[in-house]
Amino acid sequence: MVSLRVVLIGLSLGMLSACAPQAPATSPAPTVPAQERFSERPGITVLAAAPAAAVQGQTLYVPVYSEIFDSEANRAFQLTVTLSLRNSDRAQPIVITTLDYYNSGGDRIATYLDAPIQLGPLASTEVVVDRTNTTGGVGANFIVEWQAAAPVSEPIVEAVMISTASQQGMSFVSPARVIAALQP
Repeated sequence: MVSLRVVLIGLSLGMLSACAPQAPATSPAPTVPAQERFSERPGITVLAAAPAAAVQGQTLYVPVYSEIFDSEANRAFQLTVTLSLRNSDRAQPIVITTLDYYNSGGDRIATYLDAPIQLGPLASTEVVVDRTNTTGGVGANFIVEWQAAAPVSEPIVEAVMISTASQQGMSFVSPARVIAALQP
């Protein structure tokens, strides 16, 4: 009976800590050069510059949630964000030229690329915003710009938000929306 109480208290404390207000991270993720962040990933090439002859491309807006409210406006549930970038074309590469993270106020708080990256055919990569980094807030978003030197199928860009604590978990997906198309 005593051990059951300890387990139940532990479960309750774990669930409360996931929803408890936490001090927001006060600084964005440290800037990591694209060469260091992406060069070891299969199918990814860090480029010196974006190709000059792009024939297709888009600017994408991806809504993400580093935290959401749980039952009350003053109880936030922190989430880990994984931004997934997938080249869906089976024959041609695409180039990601911009990968910026913005907060609820529209301020850019992190730039994940200091050089363009090329995703080979069917290659994918991701960027993760840790659960403890709540600088984005409930209205956070990514701006992603991509281009291609040949006609390609559009990439799949989406954010997956997840958090777990004890026996409670939550996850959902937020797809990118096109806000501008490349005008060659």
